[in-house]
Amino acid sequence: MDLEAVRTFVAAADTGQFQEAAAELAVTQQAVSKRIATLERHLGVRLFTRTPRGAELTIDGQAFLPHARELLRVAERAGASVRPGLRPLRVDVIASRVAPSGLMRGFHQAHPGIDLDVVMLVDIETAVAALRSGTIDATFRAVAAPGRPLPEDLASVRVLDEPLQLLTGPDHALAGAASVTPAQLAGHRIWMPGITPGTEWGAYYDDLAAEFDLTIEATGPNFGSDALLDTIADTPALATFMGEQTRLVWPADHGLRRIPVTDPTPVYPHSLLWHRDNPHPALATLRAHLGTTAATPPGPATAPGPAADGTWAPAWVLPR
Repeated sequence: MDLEAVRTFVAAADTGQFQEAAAELAVTQQAVSKRIATLERHLGVRLFTRTPRGAELTIDGQAFLPHARELLRVAERAGASVRPGLRPLRVDVIASRVAPSGLMRGFHQAHPGIDLDVVMLVDIETAVAALRSGTIDATFRAVAAPGRPLPEDLASVRVLDEPLQLLTGPDHALAGAASVTPAQLAGHRIWMPGITPGTEWGAYYDDLAAEFDLTIEATGPNFGSDALLDTIADTPALATFMGEQTRLVWPADHGLRRIPVTDPTPVYPHSLLWHRDNPHPALATLRAHLGTTAATPPGPATAPGPAADGTWAPAWVLPR
């Protein structure tokens, strides 16, 4: 159904005059008559009767009028749902308890008037495809892992270098340490089930293990964070890594310890990715917010080894 014809019908019904409807729509009276005639042919009924006073709705026109108004309302809502600035800003945070989710909560608190749609996409291929298709406006990722250069139509900026922590149970050999160095972790079993080969975090932990001669085990099914915490609490020989800003809650009797890793501190580099042609006005607001609030120390060196500020990240990580 031609929405312009429907809009013309509503204008003529409201004004009662084809001439006034033409003036309201900034078209000629002949255009109004042609649009009404086209709509009548489409519906197979007469919508108006010409009288000395103007155009009056027939009984069919009266029946069609409320539906015509609803058609126009639906069309407006449909357009607004995809119109930049009127639809919510869609951002992928990967998971609900990790640092990017916290960054977006801070953004929402600072800009409560901006509507947000928060989604959680596991792998980077899905996230990149969603950026390029316009399904999402931004995603948080570590870029660019070996063999996966960032497509030229996407842009990125480092927004947070998140320090890693060691999580142990109360009976682990390192449980009483105020901090540990990567060298002290050599020979200890670090269990991280669910690391998927080919993901950016898989590449990160592969390089971390190789750089510091660590034993990182990804064996066994990933039953989620609760099962991981239960196992770490009950198994003195196991520890795991987590981000400093990862939000986890466990029973008090677990006695788990979160221990900073220092000298150097491995940091996980979170970057914001977006399509260069994305016109959503709130995207610029998000980028400005992250540029002023995210605590990011100087980027690591581009060669293996610790950076001047005492942090470490893989050599493939994009500089700030």
